[in-house]
Order: sequence, then structure tokens, then C-alpha cells
Amino acid sequence: MTLSAALRVTRGNFDLELDLEIAPGEVVALLGPNGAGKSTALRALAGLSPLTSGSIALGESVWDGDGAFVEAERRPIGVVFQDYLLFAHMSALENVAFGLRARGTRRAEARERAATWLDRVGLAEYAQRKPRALSGGQAQRVALARALATGPSLLLLDEPLAALDASTRLQVRSELGRHLAEFGGHTLLVTHDPLDAMVLADRLVILEHGRAVQQGPPAEVARQPRTDYVANLVGLNLYRGTADGTVVSLVDGGAITVAEPAAGEVHVAFPPTAVSLHVTRPDGSPRNTWQVTVSAVEQHAHTTRVRLDGVPSVLADITTATLADLRLRPGDTVWAAVKATETHTYPA
Repeated sequence: MTLSAALRVTRGNFDLELDLEIAPGEVVALLGPNGAGKSTALRALAGLSPLTSGSIALGESVWDGDGAFVEAERRPIGVVFQDYLLFAHMSALENVAFGLRARGTRRAEARERAATWLDRVGLAEYAQRKPRALSGGQAQRVALARALATGPSLLLLDEPLAALDASTRLQVRSELGRHLAEFGGHTLLVTHDPLDAMVLADRLVILEHGRAVQQGPPAEVARQPRTDYVANLVGLNLYRGTADGTVVSLVDGGAITVAEPAAGEVHVAFPPTAVSLHVTRPDGSPRNTWQVTVSAVEQHAHTTRVRLDGVPSVLADITTATLADLRLRPGDTVWAAVKATETHTYPA
């Protein structure tokens, strides 16, 4: 059974209009900036906020719409919240058993099933520990076990890794991916983190201002972003313009020479690593050179990201050695160069 949702929610001046389908066994990631409507969508699916119009149905079972409304506690869902929301006075075992007990499972059976789930997430030996005695990664796994123990049809993950430090996040992301691969139900992952989405999801849905602006497999979205937000998310320079052969005249001014001829409205994308910076205008193979002004210099792990204002403006990733050679500071004027073969063009 496919989960089909036409989410129409009006809250004050904000309107959410999102059509969403999730197949059995599929993990869909919902990404977007703050205020895009991600939490509104999640609350509607969970039954915490009724729809203004539209519908939510799992197969033939209508959860919201056509005069029907199934309360949150009666929907076959499991939720993992950003802060996990474990009961502080309960042990890990009791926390996992809580959802089962709330659905009428007898105490002994609920505890037995909870113990099985704790074992599946590698926490059997921590069954009697209370949340304050657990690490962030362990608490996340308890929350996941609690969500899955009831056998939900829909699993909602609300920023499930956001509270973890970087080193723990890598391990827990891998473990979460394994559990999601084994889960036969429908999964919606709400996240700000593109890496979480790229690693865990089968399909991405990008939400901006209450509307889906792009969706597709992670590789497709990463290769062909369609808005500035998506381009920033996947780390690409993105421009829109009109192609005439191998020259694209950009909407915001300037032009870029591309490798493959095209015609009409197109997007042009290339990574910041494709941009080289020079004190004087470079000669040789680069077919795109233009003067830019340094607006910001930011350290990113082993590279330095330089934000450059010009026509067009551009992001460049350079090595620390290159930064030392150029001695770049905000306000400096340099030349940017991009080879045509480094660009990627696709229909707008």
C-alpha cells in the first residue's frame, strides 16, 4: 500500500501545499530551510494538526479528509523526535515498552518485545539504564527502538541525528541506515543535513515556502539543482540563463561558455573546486575568466571557501597553500577562471 498525502494546511499567513507519496520500504527525505513547512507536514501526517483541506490515506484507509479524521494515537505511526523525548523516570526497557502498552499490549509481552528490540539496536545490556545514564547515540537508538516496536506503517524521523556530536553521528547514521533498509513500512525523514538525506534516503523532496521545488533520487538532485537553496545544499555554483550554442547569457548578468551546445532556458552548474583564482588575468585553456572581488574567506576543514562578488558572483574552494600565495582578504580584486569542460548544463 502506498501512503498518499495531499497536504493543504493554512496557519496564519503560511500555506503548505505538498503532494507526497511514499511506497512501502521507501525512505523519503524532506529538506528545506527554516520556515519552509517541514514541521507542519510532519505534524499533519502524525495527526497532531488536522488538514485545512486535502487528504492523507494509506491504501484505502483514509486518515484525514473526506470528513474523516483519525486521531494521532490511532494512526499506525512511529516517531523519532530530534530530542528523542524519552521518559526520564523510565528505564530504556520501559521506554521502548511504553508505546506497546499504550496500544493495549499486556505488560509481560510488551517488556519481552521491548527487550527484543533493544537487542536488535545493540542495547540489550543497557535495558535497565535510565536516559540520563545513556550517551546521545544510545538514547537515539532507544528512541528508534520505541518507534519501531509497535510495528508502524509510517515511520517519521524528525532531525533524528541533529543532537549528536560529529563523531557519534557517523556511527549512528550507519546504524540507522541498516535499520531503515530492514523496515518494510513507509519512512519520512525530516532533516536540514544534506549528508543525512543523501546517505539515508531513496528520494529527496525539497520544500521552500510551503511548496515542493524539486524532488528525485539523491544523485539526480545533487547533479541538477533547480534553486539556490538546493545548490547551496549540495555545494554547487548555480546560474540560470539562455543558451545559444556554447554560450549561456545569465539572467543576472554575464555569460558562461559551456562545453556542450544547448538552446533556450538552461541551468549551468559547477563545483567551487572548479574555480581557480589568479592575481592577473590567466592565459591558456580556461574559457571563462572574469574579475571578482573577495567578499568573505571561510575555513572549511582542509580547504578554504572564498565568496566572490562579480558578474556573476561565485564560490571558490582553494587550498590553504593557494590562500597563502594569494594572500586574499575581503575587498581584494582577483580573476576567477572556470574551464568550459567543468560546467554542467541542463534544461531549466
